[in-house]
Amino acid sequence: MNFAFSEEQEELRRAVRRFLDEKAPMTEVRRLMETDEGYDPAVWKQMAEQLGLQSLAIPEEYGGAGFSYVELIVVLEEMGRSLLCAPYYSTVALAANALMTSGDDAAKKDLLPGIASGETIATLAITEDSGRWDLDGITCSATRSGEGWVIDGQKMFVLDGASADLILVVAKTPGGISLFSVDADAKGLSRTRLATMDQTRKQARIDLSATPARLIGNEGQAASGITKTLDLAAVALAAEQVGGAQRCLDMSVEYAKTRIQFGRPIGSFQAIKHKCADMLLEVESAKSAAYYAGWTAAEDSDELPVVAALAKSYCSEAYFHAAAENIQIHGGIGFTWEHDAHLYFKRAKSSELFLGDPSYHRELLAQRIGL
Repeated sequence: MNFAFSEEQEELRRAVRRFLDEKAPMTEVRRLMETDEGYDPAVWKQMAEQLGLQSLAIPEEYGGAGFSYVELIVVLEEMGRSLLCAPYYSTVALAANALMTSGDDAAKKDLLPGIASGETIATLAITEDSGRWDLDGITCSATRSGEGWVIDGQKMFVLDGASADLILVVAKTPGGISLFSVDADAKGLSRTRLATMDQTRKQARIDLSATPARLIGNEGQAASGITKTLDLAAVALAAEQVGGAQRCLDMSVEYAKTRIQFGRPIGSFQAIKHKCADMLLEVESAKSAAYYAGWTAAEDSDELPVVAALAKSYCSEAYFHAAAENIQIHGGIGFTWEHDAHLYFKRAKSSELFLGDPSYHRELLAQRIGL
């Protein structure tokens, strides 16, 4: 079995890297993270129209390009490397996947083309005040109102929740866990931006009070689709984490070669060599986990639930360790606001907790393999 990327996939990587180097340098990341919106609409439009990134993994029948999840993880790895400030992960990895696993063809035809074209920014609202990522933590409720539905409750830590045009809400109905779509201007919907440690990724609290909503799929039948969406999102996040971890390693090695101490580069000291060697081992292992997970997602393999939990757990710890060691290798300058090391550290910690921390995913892995 060959997990090497094809020449076309490597060309996609190069094209995305060139685009991000030009449109999303660290100066732009720092500018955007201070804004309420957290992204540049012009760049978002270019991503859709010039590179087709939003449509990449959406089937052609719904306005997408019809590529596989492998191409998507190539793109996400590059975005993780650049700390891209854009609602790409929430729109593509969360919302689009939730629609594609819903089994609702009408909703797919109505909503996916807008996501594919870049016209619609979307997100998925699951967690509540408890911060739990399992569906047992859902207390938000939906009830029938005439021919439609209304939702009451709160959602927390919703990625790009304040800027999304479309919010997919997971709620309880008399029949069980269900999925609903809510428009950004819906009655009874209020959105509050949250102060976050990772300023490059915006989050929001969403309050719903008798908010009109459209049922996606069948009532009470959304649990399996949402569970698969979370697995696909975990794979996507693992790819992002690999990109960030590789960038931290690159920064560390580059600095170790150029920083002179006691008349020689600090990279010649055994302690620094060991740190870099350990980082390399973890980053390469994380790549193996993320790439294999991407392949299982592309093939819709039965292994996906197991491999997704494994990849999210391992890549989370590898990224956080790489980001922390990057600061240590840089020494005093690594702790300053002016240096970029802290931005990767914050993203690493935020990504480690998002979708559940490594302990949560190891427990999930143990359950799924029958331990």
